[in-house]
Amino acid sequence: MILKKKLSIVDLAKQLNISPTTVSFVLNGRAKEKRISDDLVERVLKHVEEVGYKPNALAQSLRTGKTKIIGLMVEDISDPFFSSVARLIEEKAYKSGYKILYCSTDNNTEKTKDLLDVFRDRQVDGYIISPPEGIEDEVSSLVNGGIPVVLFDRYFAEITTDHVVINNEESSYNAVVGLINSGCKEIAFITLDSLQSQMQDRLKGYERALNEHSLNHHVKEISFFQDSENIIKHITNFLTRKDNLDAILFATNYLGVSGLKAIKALDLKIPEDLAIISFDDYSLFELHSPSITAIAQPIEEIAEKVITILLNKLNLPAKYKKNQAIVLSTNLILRNSSVK
Repeated sequence: MILKKKLSIVDLAKQLNISPTTVSFVLNGRAKEKRISDDLVERVLKHVEEVGYKPNALAQSLRTGKTKIIGLMVEDISDPFFSSVARLIEEKAYKSGYKILYCSTDNNTEKTKDLLDVFRDRQVDGYIISPPEGIEDEVSSLVNGGIPVVLFDRYFAEITTDHVVINNEESSYNAVVGLINSGCKEIAFITLDSLQSQMQDRLKGYERALNEHSLNHHVKEISFFQDSENIIKHITNFLTRKDNLDAILFATNYLGVSGLKAIKALDLKIPEDLAIISFDDYSLFELHSPSITAIAQPIEEIAEKVITILLNKLNLPAKYKKNQAIVLSTNLILRNSSVK
C-alpha cells in the first residue's frame, strides 16, 4: 500500500499560487491583522476544505508558542458536580479552538503533583484546577512562570491567582438558620476532615448559625479517603451515638447519599425523625422519597466564569493581567426533607 503524502502549507501555497506566509496567516486567524482580503481568505479556506488539509499540531505549536490545550484537574471527574462543570468548560473551550485534557486528582497531593508534571510535559497553555491540599508551591511556580491558572471550588488564600468559588459560609449559614426556623434544635453537620477552603467555610457557616441561637454543635468529620461502605458505617455509628439529633446538614452530595443509606438502615424517618439538607444538588435528591432539600451550586455560571477568565488570560494577556476572585451565590432548593 502506498501512503499518501500529507499536505504541507508549502503544498497549499503552490496549489493556490500564493506565498506560504499568506496561507499561514489565514490558517492562524491573522488575516485581518495582516490585511489579507476577504476574497483571498475565502479562497484559501475553501481549498483547505476541498483537499482535506489538517495542520500538524506539533509544527503549529512550535510556530505559535501555543498547543491550544488546557489542563483540567478536578477532584473526581465521575462526581456529578465536577463532571457537569467539566462538560460545560469543554464545550466553550472547543468553540474557542482549545481542547481539554481531563484528570481526577482523588484529592491526593502526590498524584496531583505527578499529573502536573504530565501536563507540563504536554506544554498545556493553561490550567483549571480544583486543588487538593499541599500543592501550593506547584501552583505558585506556574503562576510565577506566567502560566495562566484558574482555581475553582476551592482556593489557596496565600496565593494570588484567579479563582471562582461559591459563598460557602453564607450557604451553610442560611441552610442551618432555615432548619432552626422550622423548629430544629439539635442539628448535626457531617463533613470531610479537610482544611480545604470550601469545607472550612461551610463549617464556619454552620457554627455561626448555631452560636447566634445558642445551640449545641454536633460535627462529624469523615476522611476523604474512605469508600462508600465505610462512610455509611461512620455515619451510622455517629447517628447511633447521637440519638437526640433532629436535623443534619451534609457538606457534600456523596456524604448526603451515604447518609440517606445510613438513615434507612437505622429505620429513621425523614423528616419526622431527621430533617435533611445536603450541599450540591443531585438528580437522586429530587427522585428520593421524600425529596431532599439541597444547596445547588450555579454550575453553568461557574463553568462560564472559569473558562472565560482563562481564555481571556490566554488570548488577551496584556488586557487581563489583574487576577479575579469571583464568589457566586447558591440556591437553596426547598423540598420535603427539611419541612417538619
